[in-house]
Amino acid sequence: MKKIMLMFVLAIGIMACNNSNKIQGGKGWISLFDGKTLDNWKASEEPGTFSVEDGAIKVAGVRSHLYYDGPVMDHNFSNFEMKATVMTKPGSNSGIYFHTVFQPVGFPDKGFEVQVNNSHTDWKRTAGLYDIKDVKEVYVKDDEWFTEYIRVEGKHVITKINDKIICDWIQPDGFVPPKGHAGRIISKGTFALQGHDPKSIIFFKDIMVRPLP
Repeated sequence: MKKIMLMFVLAIGIMACNNSNKIQGGKGWISLFDGKTLDNWKASEEPGTFSVEDGAIKVAGVRSHLYYDGPVMDHNFSNFEMKATVMTKPGSNSGIYFHTVFQPVGFPDKGFEVQVNNSHTDWKRTAGLYDIKDVKEVYVKDDEWFTEYIRVEGKHVITKINDKIICDWIQPDGFVPPKGHAGRIISKGTFALQGHDPKSIIFFKDIMVRPLP
């Protein structure tokens, strides 16, 4: 009887662990978006630019930025892996910021922008480090879901699209940020999704982070 009870308790424990992994994304991945609400996210100047539609954050409206403001790592990340499933509509422009901080108005001054743009008039394309290491090539199409990935470890930044490395950059010693981007330097901070302009419509879902030592 004791042996049966022990096996029962172990089985319950394994099930709970598996369910926890699913909730958190598995293998250390932690979800930042519940798929239903904008809880734990904070919008800047125009909150109406962001909504939830069919399990995704829809970005559609005038300039605004949606900052992660939740409990994971107290929304202050240094080394991490981050990924999101993204879809752009034709002519749209957006971005994923990291190492940033909430800013009530304007484009974030602190941190880096990883571009989300497959067909906007701006030639700087998806997964490039905006104004740091830009990308001209288009690797994915509008109206199709793809995975955008960012890894930061020390001063080393890697971006990927659907597991393909797009940008591999190491901040050099004595690095001087480009003009107009004084805060674009490796540090720590939160993530933000960009609402660029009223004609840009973008969707983000499965937003996950895995903190690194």
